[in-house]
Amino acid sequence: MIRIGLTGGIASGKTTVSSRLRELGAFVIDYDLLAREAVAPGSPGLRRIVDCFGPEAMASDGGLDRAWMARRVFSDSAPSGSLRTLEGIEHPLIFARAHELESAHVLADPHAVVVHDIPLLAEVIGSLPFRFDVIVTVEAPSDVRFKRLLEARGMGREQARERLAHETGEDARRRMSTEVIDSTQSVEHMFERVDMLYAQWARKAKNMQ
Repeated sequence: MIRIGLTGGIASGKTTVSSRLRELGAFVIDYDLLAREAVAPGSPGLRRIVDCFGPEAMASDGGLDRAWMARRVFSDSAPSGSLRTLEGIEHPLIFARAHELESAHVLADPHAVVVHDIPLLAEVIGSLPFRFDVIVTVEAPSDVRFKRLLEARGMGREQARERLAHETGEDARRRMSTEVIDSTQSVEHMFERVDMLYAQWARKAKNMQ
């Protein structure tokens, strides 16, 4: 088995790369999905969030009120330590589930290419319960990502600015990376690079004892 860490800032193009790797045969563990699972209606994670942040954190449908939560932890007026509190609830649940999924898959396919798709890898790498053979960062300049947030995701300018401001910088992501993929190039050229990397990883995984 070979373990890949895949990351990139918000609106960097990481999801496009992740989808391509899944098409090629990688087993992708999507931490955004795990984060939603960790705070699903009725989950222990959601109950802990409500205990810490109050009933306003729960939406009328019984799930997490994500818009309220984003304002609570990302806005300039957010109480000090609120993001760290939220992460302290969610991250252990997410990491445990990721380990469970990986272990189950590798039992069936010991030579798998396992991709951990982690948006905020630079922020959490020190607390993860495992290490990566390769770390891939998908990057685009902040002005490009800002425009993508406005046009593709429908964010307001202030919300987009706040989300970008709360990320670890591009330099930090590049320093920890084995490979950097530029998502401002054409999709065809980007996929050529992704396909080449996957072929290398698959060969290495197949030859590992």
